[in-house]
Amino acid sequence: MTNFALAIHGGCGVMAKLDLTDEEWKAARRDLGRALEAGYAVLKAGGKAIDAVQAAVVVMEDSPHFNAGHGAAMNENGIHELDASIMDGTTLAAGAVCAAQHIRNPIKAARAVLEHNDAVLLAGAAADRFAEAKGLAVEEQSYFTTERRKQALASMKAHAEAGTLAAARESEKHGTVGAVALDQHGHLAAATSTGGYTNKPDGRVGDSPIIGAGTYARDGVCAVSGTGKGEFFIRHVVGHEIAARIAYLGEDVKAAATKVIMEDLKPHNIGAGLVAVGADGSVAAPYNTDGMFRGWVTNDGEFFVASHDEVFRYEP
Repeated sequence: MTNFALAIHGGCGVMAKLDLTDEEWKAARRDLGRALEAGYAVLKAGGKAIDAVQAAVVVMEDSPHFNAGHGAAMNENGIHELDASIMDGTTLAAGAVCAAQHIRNPIKAARAVLEHNDAVLLAGAAADRFAEAKGLAVEEQSYFTTERRKQALASMKAHAEAGTLAAARESEKHGTVGAVALDQHGHLAAATSTGGYTNKPDGRVGDSPIIGAGTYARDGVCAVSGTGKGEFFIRHVVGHEIAARIAYLGEDVKAAATKVIMEDLKPHNIGAGLVAVGADGSVAAPYNTDGMFRGWVTNDGEFFVASHDEVFRYEP
């Protein structure tokens, strides 16, 4: 039996420590822990990595504390446009949706695309129709909206008007959720979901639904889920780049992931992070911002969650 592993992120667009009360930070960490529990339960029972990453992401999509599903960011018109993708490292099968406006859990729609459609990526209203036809829950736009996202949109518009976008905090800009897993059968999978960045152009699509950029998994190599300014993740094909460094240069997952986040993306001066798991179950979670919501569970069932430097043990 292969050791199994699970790691998640809730985005590198993390608020400054003083932006939330202690209770709000605890609530966010609790939802990270709940996401780990959901994924770990699948893996512990001998389930598939792809089912584990989907289960973990669904919990974070349902939480108001992360930029995906309920609590997703708004575009320039105050509309939620949702992106997600999932990839099975066993077969390289993948599914994704982008610019959807009504799918309650976009990661479920991405999985449905993988399983039931000839396409890899469905966009906009067609993605919404597809999800509804598959029996997935759809919602009015108001479901996705939270007061914090309204405030973030107002703040980013003010920055744009004043010409001070560079001074905006990471928490005002973007965020993403994702999960990577290795199951007991040696198979890898990755999943990513996001509302994109606040005040993004109408119709903009980032890296999260782009296979090889924000999401990538290949058995025997690694699984990757990224968070940050998606345009640069697309240009650097970040997920595949990490896999290539492991496969062709023989780097371990930590060295490859750190190289891409801390060196390759550094000239662009953007917030970036990711979680990755190697074929041996080793986990990497590099980020170049003040913090990144993240968590992982060890093979013997120890849960850990973090937002900034301090790491907390989570008790299920």
